[in-house]
Parts: sequence; C-alpha cells; structure tokens
Amino acid sequence: MTKDTIIYSKLMAEFSPILLEVIDESEQHRGHAGWREGGDTHFRIKIVSTEFSGKTRVAMHRMINECLAEELAGGIHALAIEARGA
Repeated sequence: MTKDTIIYSKLMAEFSPILLEVIDESEQHRGHAGWREGGDTHFRIKIVSTEFSGKTRVAMHRMINECLAEELAGGIHALAIEARGA
C-alpha cells in the first residue's frame, strides 16, 4: 500500500471528512532536502471535517499530525495541511 493510500485511509477513519484530498507532491521536490527516488516524501492534504469545527489552525494540525504520527516518523519529509471545519 502506498503512503498516500495509508494517509487517506487513516484520515477517513479518524475524521470522517466531507472533503479529503491527499496529493503526493514529491516529484516537485526532486533534488531538494528530504527527496528520495520513488517519492512518498512530500504530501499536501486538503481536508474539511466537522471534527475541526471551532478548532484553531494549530489544533487542527496537531490532530492531523497525531493521526499520522507513524507515517511522519517513517520517512515523510514534508506535510502541507489545508484544514477547516464544516
């Protein structure tokens, strides 16, 4: 299973989002810090969930980072997050 699929599955299970996009942007970072052959290093997440309603941006990012702690510790170099409540 690819990292983007794992990220998608975990976020769906944790937050039941109304909108979720997981975009592998690794190729755009070829030659930069953290890039590896084969990708799976740089991701962008766009997520909208009622779980985030009333939360600050920092709180939403912490919730997502906690959900993806294993993946972040296992080789993801960069994670761009666009999150909002529904």
